[in-house]
Amino acid sequence: MMNCHQATRLISESQERDLSLAEKLSLKMHVMMCSGCKNFSLQIPFLSQAMKAYAQGSDEASEDKAKN
Repeated sequence: MMNCHQATRLISESQERDLSLAEKLSLKMHVMMCSGCKNFSLQIPFLSQAMKAYAQGSDEASEDKAKN
């Protein structure tokens, strides 16, 4: 049985790569039983978007400084 540490690692890795069928099934079973990991899995897409938006804002700020 998967533990929370393994589940959160797979949830994070799923943002960067496709999980295997076995990983997906194990993760799905764990998330169905664990409210903490379920919440984590729902927050990860938001955090990913926020980081991308921040990085784009930082890039734009750097370009603005270079122009001045």
